[in-house]
Amino acid sequence: MAIGEETFFLDPGFQGTLQSQIQQIVASAVLSGRYRPGEKMPSSRRLATHLGISRITVTLAYNELVADDYLSSTSRSGYYISATAPVSPLPDTSFSQGNDTVDWNRALQRKFTGARLVEKPADWRKYPYPFIYGQADPELFNQSSWRLCAHQALGKKDFDSLTSDYAERDDPELVNFIARHTLPRRGILARPEQILVTVGAQNALWMVAQILLQKGRVAAYEDPGYPGLRDILRHAGSQNHPIAVDALGLPPSLLPPDVDVVFTTPSHQCPTTVTMPISRRHEMLKLARERDFLVIEDDYEFEMSFLKPPTPALKSLDQDGRVIYVGSFSKSLFPGLRLGYLVGSEPFIAQARALRHALLRHPPGHIQRTTAYFLALGHYDAMVKTMRDAFHKRRAVMDKALAATPLRVEGSAGFGGSSLWVKAPDGIDTQILAAKLRTNGVLIEPGSPFFDDDNAPNNYFRLAYSSIAAEKIPEGVRRIDAALN
Repeated sequence: MAIGEETFFLDPGFQGTLQSQIQQIVASAVLSGRYRPGEKMPSSRRLATHLGISRITVTLAYNELVADDYLSSTSRSGYYISATAPVSPLPDTSFSQGNDTVDWNRALQRKFTGARLVEKPADWRKYPYPFIYGQADPELFNQSSWRLCAHQALGKKDFDSLTSDYAERDDPELVNFIARHTLPRRGILARPEQILVTVGAQNALWMVAQILLQKGRVAAYEDPGYPGLRDILRHAGSQNHPIAVDALGLPPSLLPPDVDVVFTTPSHQCPTTVTMPISRRHEMLKLARERDFLVIEDDYEFEMSFLKPPTPALKSLDQDGRVIYVGSFSKSLFPGLRLGYLVGSEPFIAQARALRHALLRHPPGHIQRTTAYFLALGHYDAMVKTMRDAFHKRRAVMDKALAATPLRVEGSAGFGGSSLWVKAPDGIDTQILAAKLRTNGVLIEPGSPFFDDDNAPNNYFRLAYSSIAAEKIPEGVRRIDAALN
C-alpha cells in the first residue's frame, strides 16, 4: 500500500529544520502504527513538490530515516517503511480523543443490537468442510465475464451510468431486463413503474416494514423463518405474530383475524426449504381479499431448480395487487453484490422510491449497469446452469452420505435449492455441536436463530452444499456423524 504525499503537512511553528520536521513526521507515524511495515513512501520528487521545498531536503530526511531503520531503500523502486522499524513500547493512543463521558444508556433512544442472527465466519474458506449457506463458490462464479462487464460499464458510452446521480431513478437497462426476462420466468408481468431496485432483499424487506407497519398494525411471519426479517419487525412497532410452518409451508388458517401484513417464502421456505402448494397459495390470496391484508413474497433462490421447474410465484396468481414481490440477485450471483428489487402496485412503489431516496438515494449506478450487462449478455444464465449442474451432483452426494447417519432431513426443496434442513437426534444441542465441529474443520449453521422462541427445539441445523466441493461432502458428513457419537 502506498502512503500519499497529501498526508504530510509542515508546521510553520516547528522548532527545527525542514529536514528534521519530515523525519519527525515519519517516525511519529511509524511509532503510532499509522504507517505500517512494507508501505511505500511518496517519491522524494512528489513529496518535495507537494510541500513546496527542495527535493534534496526530502532526500536527506529519507536517508537519515534509513540510517535509523525507519525506512528501507530498494534500488529503482523507492523507499518503504522498514520491516524492522522501531515500535513504541507505550500503548497506542494516537487515535484517542479523551475519555468518553457520555451516558449512552440515556442517549441511545433505540437499540438495534441483541438480535439472534446466523453467524457467517469471515474466514470460512479456511475450513475444509464449509456447509454454510449463501456464499459464492469461486469454482462456479464466472469472474472473468463479470470483470469484462464491469470494464464495459466503465467505458465512455456508459459514462452517465458511472457518474450520474440517479436521484430516485434506477438504471433503465437493469429495470428493463427484470421486467422483460426475470419476472416473466416467475409468471409475473410488471411495468417499469412497478419495479424498484434495492440494496439486496434485506433492504427491500426493511422498506416494506417501514411503509406498511407501525404501532397498532399486525404482522405475521413464518416460524422458523428468516432471522433478518424477525429483526426488522422487532423495530417496526407493530404487533408481530410468528406462525408455525408445517410440511406445506405457512398455514393460512393460523393467521390472526386482524392481520394487516403477512411475510412468507412460499416457493422456498426459509429455512425448511418446503414449497407451498398451489391450493394453499389460492387459499392465502382468498383470505387476503376477504380480510383485506397484504402479502409480502420473498422469492429467493428460484433459479436453483435442477430437479423440476419451480412453482409459479404467488405474485403471478395475484389478481388484486395484494402481493408485494421481493427478488434478489445477491443469492444467485454473490452476496457482496447487495442488489435486489421490489415489485408491487404503483402507489406502493412510489412510496418505496421516496423512502429509498431519503435513505440512500439509489444503489450505485456502476453496479447496476455491470449487473445489467452480465444479465443481458447471457453470462448470468450460463453461470446459473453451471451452478445447477454442480448443485445437482452435490445434492446426490449429500443424500447418500446422510443416509448412513442418524440425521434426519426435515426439509429438502423438491425443485432443487442449495441446502437441507436437518434434525439431529433428541438431546443434541446443535450450537454445541457446531462449536465442536469447528475445531475439526467443519462448519454448519445451528437452527436456533431461525426460531422465534428462545425455548424452541435446539437440535435442528441447516446443511448447505453451495460452498463445498462434491468430493469433500462424504468426509464432512462423516465428521458430523462422529461428533454426534
